Amino acid sequence: MPLSPLSPLSPESPASGSVALQVRTDRLQLLFRQSFLATFGSVGGATVLSWLQHDLGNRAVIAPWLIVLCLAGMVRLSLFWAYHRSAPHNRTPARWEGVYWVTLVVTSAIWGIGAFLLMSRDSLLSQVMTLFFAIGMAGSAISAYSAYRSMTLAAVGLVLLPTTLWLLTEPGNEQRLLAVTTLAFSIFVMRATRELSDALGSLLRLRRELEIQHRIASNAARTDELTGLNNLRAFKEQADAMFAYARRHGLTLCALMLDIDHFKQINDTHGHAAGDRVLHAVATRLKATLREADLCGRLGGEEFAVLLAGAERHEALAIAEKLRLAIQAIVLPINDSTLNVTISIGVTEADAACPDATTLLTQADAAMYHAKSSGRNQVYGGLA
Repeated sequence: MPLSPLSPLSPESPASGSVALQVRTDRLQLLFRQSFLATFGSVGGATVLSWLQHDLGNRAVIAPWLIVLCLAGMVRLSLFWAYHRSAPHNRTPARWEGVYWVTLVVTSAIWGIGAFLLMSRDSLLSQVMTLFFAIGMAGSAISAYSAYRSMTLAAVGLVLLPTTLWLLTEPGNEQRLLAVTTLAFSIFVMRATRELSDALGSLLRLRRELEIQHRIASNAARTDELTGLNNLRAFKEQADAMFAYARRHGLTLCALMLDIDHFKQINDTHGHAAGDRVLHAVATRLKATLREADLCGRLGGEEFAVLLAGAERHEALAIAEKLRLAIQAIVLPINDSTLNVTISIGVTEADAACPDATTLLTQADAAMYHAKSSGRNQVYGGLA
C-alpha cells in the first residue's frame, strides 16, 4: 500500500492530533508516577514543621492543620488507587486531569495557609523556619509535578504566597528581605519549569513520533506495496502461526493458491502499468470477498495465497468459487478496449499427515497448476 506523502512528523499530518493526545496521556502517566510520594512528603513536612514550631508558633493550629492535611492526603491516595485500578484505556487526560487539579489545589492551599497560621508574627526565627519549609515544599513540587508546568506553578504559588505576601507587607527589613528572596526563587522556578516542561514535552513527542515511524517502517517491510496485502515474508510467518493454532485447537485449515491467467500476455500486450492495475484489482476483490479472519498474501508476481481457518473443504471450495466469479467480473478499460481478468485456484485441506503450512501450500500450489492445465478460470479441489 503506497505511503502517504505526509509524514507523521509534520503538523499537517492527520497523525499529529493522535500524537498530541498520546503525549498528553504520557504526561498524565508521568504525573501520577512522580507525584505519589509528594502526598507523604506534604504530611511529613507539616509534621516536622509543627514539631519545630511547637514552642514558637501558634500551637492551636497544629492539630487541626495536620488532621485536615491528612484527610486531604487520604483523598489524594484514593485518587492514585482509583487511577491505577482503572483499565489502561480509561486513563485519559479528559477523565483524570480535572480531578487531579482539584486535589492538588486543595492540598497545596491547606499546606500554605496552615503554615502561615502556624507561623509566629513576633518571632523572626519562626518566620525563617516557616519560609524555609515552604521553599522546600515548593522545590519538591518542581520534580513531583514537572509533567505539568501549570500544576507546578499552582502548587508553588499556593504554598509560598500566604507567608510571602504577609512578610512583604511587614515594616521590618528582615521580613521584606525574606519576601524578596522568596519572590526571586519563584521567578527562578517559573523559568526552570518552562524549560523543563518544554524539554519533557519534546522528549515525549519525539518518542511517540519514533514509534509511529517504526510502525510505518515495520508495516512497509511486511506489506506488498502494490496490493496492500501481506508480502511473502509476512504471509509465511502468519501462516505458520495459523497452522500451529489450528492444530492446537483442533480446527480445520484449508489453503487456496490463486494465479492470474495469462498474466505475462497481459504485460506483453498492454504494458506493465496495465499488469499493475490487474494485480491491484484482484487484490481489492480478494479483500472484499474474504472473511476478516482469513489470511491473504501476494507471494510474488501474479500468485496469491489464502488460508482459511475453521473451514471445511466444501466451504473452502465455495469461497474459492466465489472469488473466481468476483474476479471474473473485473472489467478494466485499457486504452480503447477492455480487459477481462480470470484466475485459476487450487484448494487443499490440511489432513492429519500434513506436517506444516509449507506443505499445505505446496499441495495447494499443485492443485492450482492442475486447474491451469485443465483450461484455467476454474477451481480445482482434488487431492494433489
